[in-house]
Amino acid sequence: MSLIRDTGLIFSRSLQITLRNPVWLIFGLFQPLCFFLLFAPLLEKLVGNPSFGAASSLLIFTPGLLIMTAMYGTAYVGMGLIDDIRSGVIERFRVTPINRVALLLGRSLRDVFFLIVQSVFLVILAWLFGLSAPLAGILLSFGLVMLVGFTLSVLSYSAAMILKSEDALAPALNFFLLPVQLLAGVLLPLTLAPGWLQWIAFLNPLAHAVDAARALFCGAYTDATVFWGFGAMIVAALVAFYWAASLFRKAAE
Repeated sequence: MSLIRDTGLIFSRSLQITLRNPVWLIFGLFQPLCFFLLFAPLLEKLVGNPSFGAASSLLIFTPGLLIMTAMYGTAYVGMGLIDDIRSGVIERFRVTPINRVALLLGRSLRDVFFLIVQSVFLVILAWLFGLSAPLAGILLSFGLVMLVGFTLSVLSYSAAMILKSEDALAPALNFFLLPVQLLAGVLLPLTLAPGWLQWIAFLNPLAHAVDAARALFCGAYTDATVFWGFGAMIVAALVAFYWAASLFRKAAE
């Protein structure tokens, strides 16, 4: 019970801090808007290609953009933790009886909460551009978005606990995020890629998440890619959380 109570306290505190600076919403939606305006029209000529896999470019592009938003919307949250470490906030929490894992979990749940808010606005934008997808598929895809966001959030906090420097964290995140994004097929389906690239991408959990989200947007709820996507991301989230929780516990010793 202490973990739940302390997680709620950290979540509430983190939420209030973020709400004091709502400019995050404007900048968080600017990139998806640019993609809808400047990139989505380029996909129209791919509709009808058997490897494209959908009758509408938005049914392919929107789910991928949701996963990409989950990646970049949570990958850099470790910057805030480094600032808290430097200013002594984490040190003050260490002398309290608060659960150490709650320091991680409360922050990550805050990140996931705002990610879902961004995702709702993104889907509304896609609808304004002509998206037609089943509501059930969209809601289920939000589950994948939450898993991706949670995984990247705890990994970002883990990296922050190890590096303790924004100058080191930013390039380290960029180093890993770019190949992971390209191997996830967020902008174009990997069915268009050569066989060797598809084999490499198979090892990327986010690629399965993207495929699952696209299947859900097309209403294929029982497709094997859906089970692969949720399974891969649940495993990734559990492994990432276990590693991050161990780092937070050691830091409190």
